[in-house]
Amino acid sequence: MPRRIFAKLNTFSVLALTLTISGCIGTGGIAPQGKAMPANALATDQAIQSAAKDAHWPASQWWRAYGDAQLDQWIETSLQGSPTLAMAAARVRQARAMAGVAESAESLQVNSKTSIDRHKWPVDNFYGPGELSGVTDWDNTSEVGLSYSLDLWGRESNASEQAVDMAHMSVAEARQAQLELTNNIVKAYIELSLHFAQRDIAQATLAQQQQILGLAQKRLAHGIGTQFEVSQAQTPLPETQRQIDSLEEDIALSRNQLAALAGKGPGEGARLQRPSLSLGAELKLPSSLPAELLGQRPDVVASRWQVAAQARGIDVAHAGFYPNVDLTASLGFVGTGGTLLSFLTNQKETYTAGPAISLPIFDGGRLRSQLGEASAGYDMAVAHYNQTLVQALKNVSDQLIRRESMNKQQAFAAQSVASAQKTYDISQVAFQRGLTDFLNVLNAQTQLFHQQQIQQQVQAERLTVQAELVTALGGGLGAGSDVPDDAKMAAPKTPAALNLLNH
Repeated sequence: MPRRIFAKLNTFSVLALTLTISGCIGTGGIAPQGKAMPANALATDQAIQSAAKDAHWPASQWWRAYGDAQLDQWIETSLQGSPTLAMAAARVRQARAMAGVAESAESLQVNSKTSIDRHKWPVDNFYGPGELSGVTDWDNTSEVGLSYSLDLWGRESNASEQAVDMAHMSVAEARQAQLELTNNIVKAYIELSLHFAQRDIAQATLAQQQQILGLAQKRLAHGIGTQFEVSQAQTPLPETQRQIDSLEEDIALSRNQLAALAGKGPGEGARLQRPSLSLGAELKLPSSLPAELLGQRPDVVASRWQVAAQARGIDVAHAGFYPNVDLTASLGFVGTGGTLLSFLTNQKETYTAGPAISLPIFDGGRLRSQLGEASAGYDMAVAHYNQTLVQALKNVSDQLIRRESMNKQQAFAAQSVASAQKTYDISQVAFQRGLTDFLNVLNAQTQLFHQQQIQQQVQAERLTVQAELVTALGGGLGAGSDVPDDAKMAAPKTPAALNLLNH
């Protein structure tokens, strides 16, 4: 019989019986208080409003915008072998299996049990001197039992739906783990590129310092220089060599970090060549913020499914206040004595059939506590969703502000390097012609080295901001239709029958 027909069995007589017998068990007015925040209720700032409106969401392989084939290959390998993603995938399979367990409660349950025992009856005042006293014979049973829950109040169906919602949440969390992994790999790769660039600057500085030392020694040999100038030229060499060694260490550690993120050993990371990162057109912001952000960021999607699952948990708790009705039946054979298989004859047949009804009367507050727990869980899930949504828009705005700042800083840094290079070139010519002392050359060189470092740091930060903005927009891992709507997330109302019990 279809379940919708069983649902119509919710007659006034059943309601009256419930009100009479379980009149002592009301909900006590326990209900959730949280309310999910509408996405468009959050005001956007100037950074979001001024962004270009003719763009689209990030591509799923957004890291290809950096134009580095080695990075593309490394991320592809990482997505296949990362322990982090393996754990996330296992959690998805576990959640789906648990949903299957919950769904099975809605189906007809058929179980079979057979017991074949050789029984020796004792000889004593209790059993004897009857016919079984001192007898050894067969004591066998075999039974097939059937049970089917009518689910009049939606306990099993809501529990099943809750488990499915949790499976959806696990899928979104797996996408979030993938997004975080790719973001961390890209940032570590940018850091590796920065260390290579900084090492180049340090090595160029060392070569210039050695050149100046050679020049100072020639001037001393020709009698136009001093030993003090030679000593000054020798002084910065050890520190520059130390910086180069420190940067070599940073490069090795960055390779190890990339290997660990990919689930590989350090040997694989050591094979990584120098990055060749470049950034073409910047990512423009879609015009559909903030509403469509709900289906683009995996963490927002996961938190929405969590709210939906907790809402179903309240329905399950509500169903506990009503009587539970199951249809049960069994067919079996029972026999004591005779041959091994004689209990399977028609004379040994037995059967049962009928409804099984359980009614909550006094439970020491258990049902109210369960409802209170479910309501509090819903409120926590709603608060977490609201906070996730607020943080999502903050992240987008933050990265837009940072990107605008990095673009300006990049231009200023380039101007500073050009000016410092010009000053250093002039100081070198002046020193060679004896128009200035060596201290001015050292100062100009130090300033050039410093400005070049700043320029590389700004460039690396600009590349990182691009990755963070893509991540804030969901990294191209949009959930599509796999997002619960507002109605599914709404808190269930206390059924009218339970409201009567509260008065």
